[in-house]
Amino acid sequence: MTTVTEAPPLAPAPPEPEPPRRRGRWTPYLLLLPGLLWLMVFFALPVVYQASTSVQTGSLEEGYQVTWHVATYWEALSEYWPQFGRSVLYAASATVLCLLLGYPLAYLIAFRAGRWRNLIMILVIAPFFTSFLIRTLAWKTILADGGPVVGALDALHVLDVTAWLGWTAGDRVLATPLAVVCGLTYNFLPFMILPLYTSLERIDPRLHEAANDLYARPSTTFRKVTFPLSMPGVVSGTLLTFIPATGDYVNADLLGSTDTRMVGNVIQSQFLRVLDYPTAAALSFILMAAILIMVTLYIRKSGTEDLV
Repeated sequence: MTTVTEAPPLAPAPPEPEPPRRRGRWTPYLLLLPGLLWLMVFFALPVVYQASTSVQTGSLEEGYQVTWHVATYWEALSEYWPQFGRSVLYAASATVLCLLLGYPLAYLIAFRAGRWRNLIMILVIAPFFTSFLIRTLAWKTILADGGPVVGALDALHVLDVTAWLGWTAGDRVLATPLAVVCGLTYNFLPFMILPLYTSLERIDPRLHEAANDLYARPSTTFRKVTFPLSMPGVVSGTLLTFIPATGDYVNADLLGSTDTRMVGNVIQSQFLRVLDYPTAAALSFILMAAILIMVTLYIRKSGTEDLV
């Protein structure tokens, strides 16, 4: 006879250990705190102060008081709307020129530069090694009357076309809209090239090889593959060019005339010369709101939010 022995009862399972407390969960917030404080002190507070200034009335001698005089906005816009339109026109023209000049160069650096890539990149950012003011003043020599540049444009009858468009005055380029747009294009061209290069450099080269295997023409490959994938760089570059160019006043002041004044020149004059602080603050907020609306519509129209 065999004796069946019963198995010993199973010991109760030990209680599951409590999950360890997350350590350093406040670390990201602490790292963000200096940046947030910087934005609060040097951006948010000045914006609030300027908002209160824009609805004040009074004078510098008598002092300003907040009277919620919102009519300052309408008065500023009705008086200086030509400068607003001129700023948008000059900035848009410079942005288009930067895109037309910057895209081929960024494409060359990303796909064709080879061992010369680093040298070309240094040449692109070389203007940053000098002052913005010095770079702009250099264009006064480049576009001087009787200089080689003006002479070449005159020989090619380019000045005839620009004069017909109202961008130059006869054979003179300085103190004209063309000179201002040239200065804006030169100063902000690196802001267009760098995002474009970053976006193009991220494109997988196997996509180009696949397009070649499908017997796609180079133009078709560019239109169907390269340009759509570089749209984040296009959007970033155009924004980085258009936004500061709209509010710029240095180029219009040094290369233009009273007929080419932009809204930045008006704001600078109202703050530092006329000392009409409410009007200057109102102009600043109108410019900021206009740029914000245009940028929002542009980003939605472009169909991409993946900015480089």
